[in-house]
Amino acid sequence: MASRRTEVQVRPGGEQDLHELTDLYNHYVRETPITFDTEPFTVEQRRPWLLSHPEDGPHRLLVAVEDASGSGGGRILGYATSSPFRPKPAYATSAEVTVYCAPDAGGRGVGTRLYTELFRILETQDLRRAYAGVTLPNAASVRLHERFGFGRVGTFHEAGRKFGRYWDVAWFERRLGSGATG
Repeated sequence: MASRRTEVQVRPGGEQDLHELTDLYNHYVRETPITFDTEPFTVEQRRPWLLSHPEDGPHRLLVAVEDASGSGGGRILGYATSSPFRPKPAYATSAEVTVYCAPDAGGRGVGTRLYTELFRILETQDLRRAYAGVTLPNAASVRLHERFGFGRVGTFHEAGRKFGRYWDVAWFERRLGSGATG
C-alpha cells in the first residue's frame, strides 16, 4: 500500500495550537534533559508562554504542520521560537532561539524548515544576535545550529540537574541583520 505524501508547512503558532504545543513540550519535560523544566505544564500554565510570542516583532512562535490535504490544518510536527535573551533593556537586540520537533518527526527536515523561516523573519527585525543553549550531549541539535551559522561560545558545565545527574549546556551565537557582515 502506497503512503500518502505529506507536505510540511510552517506558519505562525496561535491559540488553536496550545494543546498540541503543550503536549509536545511536555514530552521533553518528562522524557529528556533537553529542557530543564522538571514538571509537565497544564495548558493554562503554558498560555503565558504562547502569548509572549505575537505574530509580529522579534519574538515569534512558528509551527510546522503536517499537511496532507493542503489545508494547513494537520498535526504539529514541531515549533521554533525567538524570545528575549535577557530581561534588561540593553539586551533587546538579542534573542534566544529554540526548536522542538515531535519525537516521530526526526530526520524529516522539520527543524531546518522551522529555522529557515524563523531566521528569514529575524533578519528583518532590529536584532543583532541570536543565542541558543543546547543540553549536551545532543549531536543533532549541535549540527542544526552549526548549519545555521551558529558558533559555540562556551559551555556551562553541570548547569542543571535532572533525572539524578548533572548536564552541561553549550551556548551558541549567530549574527543577525546588519551584524551578519561585520
